[in-house]
Amino acid sequence: MKIILLQDIRGVGKKNEVKDVSDGYARNFLFQNNLAKAATPINIKQLETLKSKLNEKEIELKKHLEELARKIKDISLEFTLKTDEAGSVFGSVTKEMILKSLRENHIVTKERVDITLAHPLKAFGEHKMPVDLKKGITAELKVIILPQK
Repeated sequence: MKIILLQDIRGVGKKNEVKDVSDGYARNFLFQNNLAKAATPINIKQLETLKSKLNEKEIELKKHLEELARKIKDISLEFTLKTDEAGSVFGSVTKEMILKSLRENHIVTKERVDITLAHPLKAFGEHKMPVDLKKGITAELKVIILPQK
C-alpha cells in the first residue's frame, strides 16, 4: 500500500515522503497513530503543492541569510576592555557578548547564529571570526577590541 508519511519514522522514511508499506502495517499502526495517510491522487497533489511552497520558503530563507552574511561582512563591532597601567587586560569579549551586540544593533533578529570562538578574546586589536548562519552560509565578522581610556 502506498502511503504519505506525516512524520519521520525510523526504518520507514522521512516526513512528506511517499512509501510503499504492507497493508496491515499501514492500517493497524500508521493510520491509527496519525503517522501517515493513504497516497490517493488528491493527497499526492496536496503533497506536491506543499513541497513547492516549502521549496519557495527555503529559497527565500537562503536569500535572506545571504543578505545577512553580506551585512555581517561589511560591519565591525567595537568593544572596550579595562586595563591597568602595566597593560594587563581585565575582562574579555565572549561570543555571548558578540551575539548580544549583533541583536542590539538589529543586524541579527530571530535568526539562529553560531559564532565559532575557541576562547574569549582578551587581546587588543582586530579579530576576525566565522559566523555560521545555517543552510551552509557563513560570514566573517570583524571584532575590534580597544583599551578603555
